[in-house]
Amino acid sequence: MEALFERIVDAHSAIRPQVLVTPLDFSSALSASTGCDVFLKGEHLQPTGSFKLRGASNKLRLLDHGERKVGVVTASTGNHGLAVARAGSLLGIPVRVYVAASASPLKTAAIEALGAELVSLDGPLIAAELRARESAEREGKVYVSPYNDIDVVAGQGTVGAEIAEQHGELDAVFISVGGGGLISGAGVALKRLSPRTRIVGVWPENSPSMLRAMEAGRIVDVEEVATLSDGTAGAVEPGAITLPICRAVIDQTVTVTELEISSAMRKIAEKERWMIEGAAGVAVAGMIKLAEAYRERKVAAVICGRNIALQTFLKAMTYWT
Repeated sequence: MEALFERIVDAHSAIRPQVLVTPLDFSSALSASTGCDVFLKGEHLQPTGSFKLRGASNKLRLLDHGERKVGVVTASTGNHGLAVARAGSLLGIPVRVYVAASASPLKTAAIEALGAELVSLDGPLIAAELRARESAEREGKVYVSPYNDIDVVAGQGTVGAEIAEQHGELDAVFISVGGGGLISGAGVALKRLSPRTRIVGVWPENSPSMLRAMEAGRIVDVEEVATLSDGTAGAVEPGAITLPICRAVIDQTVTVTELEISSAMRKIAEKERWMIEGAAGVAVAGMIKLAEAYRERKVAAVICGRNIALQTFLKAMTYWT
C-alpha cells in the first residue's frame, strides 16, 4: 500500500494540466433531502467526461520512447477507451481499443473521433479484455488495463488525494465499483490522508462481480444482467491487483437496484442540473440508501461520469412516469 500511495503522490502533480482538479461541491438540495451534509465530486467535468482520464494519462506518461512509438492496446466499456484515446492523441501514441459489441455507440464514436483504432467483438467485455491483452503481447505493445495496472490505479487514486485536500473531515465517501480501479486508488489515498473517512463501495445489484470476489476472496464467475451502470458492468479479470486492495480499503458495501439508480440520476438532473451516467447514479443511490446511518454527518459521492446517450437517459427517466 505504501508503494501505491507514493505513486499516487507522484501522479497527483505529474498528470496536470491534462487532468483537471475537479470541484467538490456542497449540494444543498441533497443535504436537505437526506439529512446529511452532502458533497459531490465532479469527475464528470473532466475533458473526456469521466475519471478514467486520470489513470490513462498517468500510465501513458510513464511509457518510454520505444513503447510510445509502437503504440498501446486497451479494452473498455467506453470511458477508459476514450481516456486512453485522448491521452494517446496528446502524446502522439497510437491507440487500439477493443470493445464489446454492446458498448455504448456514443462512447465508441467518441473514441474513433480521437483517432484511435476501434475493434468491436461479440460477447462480454471480459472477452474483449482477454483478446486485447493477447493482441498486445503478440505485437509487442503495452496493454493498458482499465483497472488491473498499478499505474492506472495510481492515477485514479488522485481523486482521493484531491478529496482529502478539499475536505479533510468527511465521514464517508461513496464510490461506484466495477473493476475496482477507482475505489482502490482513491481508498488508498484517503486511508493515508483522511483516515477518519469511511470508504463505501456501491454496486448495481445487476453487476456485483468485484463484490462477490471480495466475499469469496478470489475472482469468481458471476451472472451479469443488463444495467444502467454500463461503466461498472462486466466480469473482473483473473489475477486483478484491485481485489486485495478493495478488500483492504473498503469499509462498507451496498448494492442498489436499477430503480434506485434511475431515481438518483433523476435527483441529480432535477436538483443539480447535471445529466449523469448510470455509474455515477450508482454512487449517489448508495449514499441516499445509507443516508439515515450518516444523518448530520459529512458525506461525499463521486460523480464518476457523464457519458450517457440522450435516449438512454430519457429511457431511465421513464421508470418514474
